[in-house]
Amino acid sequence: MSIPHYKQLHQLLKQQILTGTFQEGALLPSENELCATHHITRATVRQALDELVKEKLIYKHRGKGSVVSPRRKSLGLLSFKGFSEVVGASHTPVNTEILHKPTIQPWPEDFFYPLSEREIEVGCIYLERLRFADNHPVMLEYTYIPTIDLSGFLEYNLGKDSLFETLHVHYNLDIINVEQDIRAIVADKNTTDQLGLMTGAPVLHIYRRYGTNRTDFYIYSSLYCNTTHYALSNSFDS
Repeated sequence: MSIPHYKQLHQLLKQQILTGTFQEGALLPSENELCATHHITRATVRQALDELVKEKLIYKHRGKGSVVSPRRKSLGLLSFKGFSEVVGASHTPVNTEILHKPTIQPWPEDFFYPLSEREIEVGCIYLERLRFADNHPVMLEYTYIPTIDLSGFLEYNLGKDSLFETLHVHYNLDIINVEQDIRAIVADKNTTDQLGLMTGAPVLHIYRRYGTNRTDFYIYSSLYCNTTHYALSNSFDS
């Protein structure tokens, strides 16, 4: 079965945009030029361009034509490095709002990773943070840390200081790996309100278990990521 003409043109233009033949801000050939070059109708050309608009690869500028959209910046939020380190390295301004200060409490029932008897016995330090990149809310993070040899931890200002840096400097505790479970979900009202999204908007939900340089000491996080302004990239280098 042959590929429809509009789809062929759509795929060709998409490839040219993604490979840099047409750079950000560049004008695509006019509808008339595309009709003449590819021997197709104006309706077919417009259907192909509409597909590119839906994919946010181009936008229509009245009086000019079809313009290649700026590419979204990407953040290495899939790295096991800390948010401040990863996002700050991209020269993007970052800040953190503490929604729930660190407190000692029992682990939630039906926790998202299996817990050892020792972890269950000691309870956890729980905190909630909203993370911003260039003043855009990009991550809602719920963190759980076993209450083992972390004397004085509740006194540190994690709105100002990095969690991982605090653990490294004051407790000689370093992150060495991460296990992640990533899926797209429809966010609930609290999540969308915090991330500045419409109710029911899709977000990425990530469960994480960080391995550390202490034997059998893990840090756990449940993250909700807003990818409206930034794409997520893989950055697993240490």
